[in-house]
Amino acid sequence: MRAFIAVDIEDEDVLAKIKDLQALLAGTRAELKLVEPQNIHITLWFLGNITPKMAELIYERMKEGLSFKPFTVELTGVGAFPTVGRPRVVWVGVGRGSEELKALYEQLKPGLRKLGFRPDPKGFKPHVTVARVKRYRPELVKVIMENAGVSFGVFRAEEVRLKKSTLTPNGPIYSTLYAVRAREG
Repeated sequence: MRAFIAVDIEDEDVLAKIKDLQALLAGTRAELKLVEPQNIHITLWFLGNITPKMAELIYERMKEGLSFKPFTVELTGVGAFPTVGRPRVVWVGVGRGSEELKALYEQLKPGLRKLGFRPDPKGFKPHVTVARVKRYRPELVKVIMENAGVSFGVFRAEEVRLKKSTLTPNGPIYSTLYAVRAREG
């Protein structure tokens, strides 16, 4: 199964603002694949294809390695990988909460390395993928630039989840295999 470790975004107000952005992006008539609202998340680590047994081992490492209190995440700004001028992925950035997300990534690193998973050579940059670009138009670049400073609101991060991605003709369906909750106090 294809799997990844993520912080899900479930706040309705934040998701509504992201949907508004996606409508603007779609209005550019660029060829896009928008991420479904129920699939919006911040990926901490993409794992690729793993077995159910490996999922159990990863969960054990998550329980051992992760220690965090609930924290606030602010989604702000719009950008694109590899560049705004040649977008392949359109993302919403993370302001407040970025350091806490980076700390979670660092906490995951030792345990996942022991299981043979390598960190992303490009490093970890917290972001929310909102669209994948098949073919862009100048209007798309304009919308990204016009929304570079927009705030999408805040949500509370209380869980890190090991998720699986089931590919279907209508797009991926994500489901939670395991979750590690923040510790209060």
